[in-house]
Amino acid sequence: MREEYDFSKGKRNLYTRSLKDLHFPVYLDPALEEYYQKIAAKKKKDLSSIINSILQKEMELHDSLS
Repeated sequence: MREEYDFSKGKRNLYTRSLKDLHFPVYLDPALEEYYQKIAAKKKKDLSSIINSILQKEMELHDSLS
């Protein structure tokens, strides 16, 4: 290793990204996944859009009861 390194031309945060852009995976119970996967196939949509629409309706229901 060198005794000193020159970082004068370095750029800060070049490879970082905002936490708002970070998406964590959500793991469903296998039975739930199979159930909603069948619905998604029947409607010719992907599983994520089906789960998102279900969660959106749940959020609206919760807000209406508050």
